Amino acid sequence: MKLIRYALAALMIAGELVAAPAAFAKTASQSPVSFAVGPQYDTTHVYVDPEAFDRFTDSFVATFGGTKSQQGVFQVTPTPSQTISQLVFTPSGTISVFGFKTPIPYPFGAERTGYLVTDMDAAIASARAHGADVVVDPFPDPIGRDAIVSWPGGLHMQLYWHTQAPHYDPLQTVPENRVYVSTQSADKLIREFIAFSHGKVVSDVSRAPGIEIGQPNETYRRVRIESGFGKMTVIVSDGHLPYPFGRELTGYEVPNLAATLGRAQAAGVTVLVPPFESDGRDAAIVQFPGGYIAEIHDSVAK
Repeated sequence: MKLIRYALAALMIAGELVAAPAAFAKTASQSPVSFAVGPQYDTTHVYVDPEAFDRFTDSFVATFGGTKSQQGVFQVTPTPSQTISQLVFTPSGTISVFGFKTPIPYPFGAERTGYLVTDMDAAIASARAHGADVVVDPFPDPIGRDAIVSWPGGLHMQLYWHTQAPHYDPLQTVPENRVYVSTQSADKLIREFIAFSHGKVVSDVSRAPGIEIGQPNETYRRVRIESGFGKMTVIVSDGHLPYPFGRELTGYEVPNLAATLGRAQAAGVTVLVPPFESDGRDAAIVQFPGGYIAEIHDSVAK
């Protein structure tokens, strides 16, 4: 869903508005060009009940800082529906928030992120060529086009394009899309997404500490990817995950975790997993009013 973007843009106009491993390189050729615009245009899609909409967005800004776009009610799907829509801009990442007043048309709600692309048709063709399934064909909205694709392992994301390019401020820290996949799907997802995104594997740890996913006596494989679309952490899991691990969509980097959690709790955010140290970072998992679950971390070497 460029969902909110198109909603947003309409409102804004009214008011103002590390190289990939050789194993991957041999099996997937990259697209001739990158379709990414920048991580500040790549948002996590958050669905909340309309009754909790303002409490959620207020708590998110209280936690991370930033601003909210003008709020409105729109149809943001190719079939009839109505949702409250709003963008929240923070130094740690942007989110698109939806509070549907009508039943949510399938398969909307399953996509984790929205990625702005420079050319929708070429990006869709490239995604298909690299193993993605187009689960919602491109459809028009007042300021551009949208589509939803599914990558190996079941990773749903939106691709969107604006007729007139938007201009958002650069992020202070780039959030990570936290993707849980099986051992059977991991290599294919990594290989194909890197080829599509012109990304690179910055680390591939076969025995990462299990405490990071609620398995303190185990290890797991963790792969970190960076591209023009931002950061992605691929968590290769056996699926034996205690709640809330696997429910967090995004990891947000902040300057000071303790201070951030203090602001969050004062705004009604619940700490589900208390801070722990691993991989050079202090991290915690929280739940915002309305149900959105996120990881928040800082660097131990602050």
